Amino acid sequence: MKEGLSFANTMRRPCLYKGGAVLFLHSNMKKPILLLFLLLVTGTGCLKAADGKLTKLVNPFLGTATLWDEADLHYVRRREARTWGAEVFPGASVPNAMVQLSPVTQFRSGAGYQYEDSVIYGFSHTNKGHWNLLHLPLLPVTGRVQADDYASPFSHRNEEAHPGYYRVYLQRYGVNAELTSTLRCAYHRYTFRQGDNMRLVADMTRNNNRVDQWALQREDAHSFSGFQDGEGRIYFYAVSNYALTGISQVQGRRHSVSVVDFANDASGAPLELKIGFSFTSVENARKNLEAEILSKNFRTVRSEADEAWEQLLGRIRVEGGSERMQRIFYSCLYRSFLWPALRSDVNGDYTDASGNIVNGGFRYYTNPSFWDDYRNKLILLGMIEPRVVEDVIKSITDRGEKQGGYMPTFFHGDHASAFVAGSWLRGIRGFDLQRAYRLLLRNATVPGRGGRAYLDEYLRRGWIAEKDTLNVPYYDEYKAAVTKTLEYSYDDYATALIARLLGDKKNYRLLMKHSRNYRNVFDPSTGFYRGRVESGRFVSQFDPYYPYFAYQYREANAWQSLFYAPHDPEGVVKLYPSKKAVELKLDSLFTEPWRGYEVENLTGFIGNYCHGNQPGHSQPYMYYFVGRQDKAQCVLDSIMNHYYDMGSQHLALAGMDDAGEMSAWFVFNAIGLYTYSPADAEYLVTVPLFPRVSFRLNNGRTFSIEHRGNGRRITSISYGGRPVKGWFLSDSLLQEGRQLVVQTSE
Repeated sequence: MKEGLSFANTMRRPCLYKGGAVLFLHSNMKKPILLLFLLLVTGTGCLKAADGKLTKLVNPFLGTATLWDEADLHYVRRREARTWGAEVFPGASVPNAMVQLSPVTQFRSGAGYQYEDSVIYGFSHTNKGHWNLLHLPLLPVTGRVQADDYASPFSHRNEEAHPGYYRVYLQRYGVNAELTSTLRCAYHRYTFRQGDNMRLVADMTRNNNRVDQWALQREDAHSFSGFQDGEGRIYFYAVSNYALTGISQVQGRRHSVSVVDFANDASGAPLELKIGFSFTSVENARKNLEAEILSKNFRTVRSEADEAWEQLLGRIRVEGGSERMQRIFYSCLYRSFLWPALRSDVNGDYTDASGNIVNGGFRYYTNPSFWDDYRNKLILLGMIEPRVVEDVIKSITDRGEKQGGYMPTFFHGDHASAFVAGSWLRGIRGFDLQRAYRLLLRNATVPGRGGRAYLDEYLRRGWIAEKDTLNVPYYDEYKAAVTKTLEYSYDDYATALIARLLGDKKNYRLLMKHSRNYRNVFDPSTGFYRGRVESGRFVSQFDPYYPYFAYQYREANAWQSLFYAPHDPEGVVKLYPSKKAVELKLDSLFTEPWRGYEVENLTGFIGNYCHGNQPGHSQPYMYYFVGRQDKAQCVLDSIMNHYYDMGSQHLALAGMDDAGEMSAWFVFNAIGLYTYSPADAEYLVTVPLFPRVSFRLNNGRTFSIEHRGNGRRITSISYGGRPVKGWFLSDSLLQEGRQLVVQTSE
């Protein structure tokens, strides 16, 4: 038996997880599940970081490695292309900043940094952890510059990263490079060998996007400025502690780079560059520089970045458990607060969706990664940084009003509705709900460019039709009609919650009716959601094991699309003959083996459940609704124990972090709560990894979570000494700042 979660569909025999995490026994026994939780809860007491700092528990390299081995991938690699990793960056940033200052080991490859790489091309200044950005890559060099070959080898033995700080030794040039940052500024400190000429390669024609235009010019003896295109035009203003002696262009056979030269002196002091950035103008980049960093030294800026992270991480304190799990926890909490990214200047200016420089009196942010992080990360963001959430919602509202009258969507998803509703219902009120609602209602009811794709079909039929075709390759583009139908149903529900708040009874009734449309793509003959063609019949070729990028399902197969309707889990159960039938279907989901399909963005399997991509992340919780919380916890524990420090270096996640969604999934489950339906102001209670958790709320109170008992089967839940009925804790109760006690047995 391969390592992984495994239990028989009929539960006729015991089945052991070989890694030591879980053990299922016969379902008819009095103790149907015995969970051997050896790795997760070893150790007692409160682990303390060196000098008491939580930032010392964070590993920014976690997620930078790629999965290569068949045992991790569950398929044999045959393609030259690597599978996708978490696609995160190890460089310096402060929470939700404009600047992410990080090394580039590959262009057009995720976040630009892969742990297995051996050379660095430069240090870029914007990053999401996706295939974009990486503005203004800079690299300190010495000697003659070769435009086609200037990257430097480096070793992980001489590299380190901490929240707000990154360091690496560039072997080719003998330069020790240190990086730190503020909200809108970068601070580079380069220690050259005594006597070496100090030069800087600015690769102005390259980042992870198409660079149409760029500029680089000298401002005065100690400063230079310019801009670079690539998913927005970013302007910069840089000040050096050494005088500039010239800026030149070096042309190679395939590539050209700009080179900035600096005068040497006898001091031997490191070359320091302080760079302000702006998405509006060079002048505002200079103002950002003057306001945030110009008068400060490197040590001060690094210390302030560390303190910003320490304050954020300290909002949630966990006690007990293993050191490994505490390190994963705080690394995931850190990773959850890097996106969305700031786009307004210190004076409030920003470039709006119409291309105009305006000032709305709030901080302007990028769009969230809605298809991914609406599930959990955006709720976590609001629980810790409500002002950021308020400004993000103001930003997307501003953007929507100036771009066709639709609330922005992201990639495939239209989930701003869940974000807005869930935030307001959790007490975040510093935005205009009526303005946001007008856009969301238009998304749900008015077909048009900029809104939901194929909305006309959805409104007419209650589902979106798919083409009936055969042998579809994974990457072929179709409608992803099943996934869209399911997700639009949930968005309609979330928008209906706002309609009810605002007294729009007519649209509330309409949207609630539409929220049941998920049922229209359920095929009772197979027990799966399944594509339907124009005539209404189901697609003829149906293999629930075969994954698709956009045929019927988005980045998933039928197994990974099971049970999605977070607003109506009881309704999903009723689609099946009985709760037992749902339980058996779930058992099969987690035990039917992956059929060996090699797909770069699907990794991290338990049976056909895929933790490496977001579509199925709510599936384990369906066990709650058929009376088997114990099985749900078994799966959750196995995921947390095995899928967050994978690979030979223990630095890989099961799949893409997607702007913090996978990290936030871990954070919530580790403390014993989950946002099963993020639009609803409540949390599903799970068994925490740690004996005790304390969470400081925005109202100044602190609620705590205590796990009592030795098992993982929940026998009772109480809050403030009173029993909690069912599995959910409301946000209004949580805000009282009392103690949640989760009592368990084996």
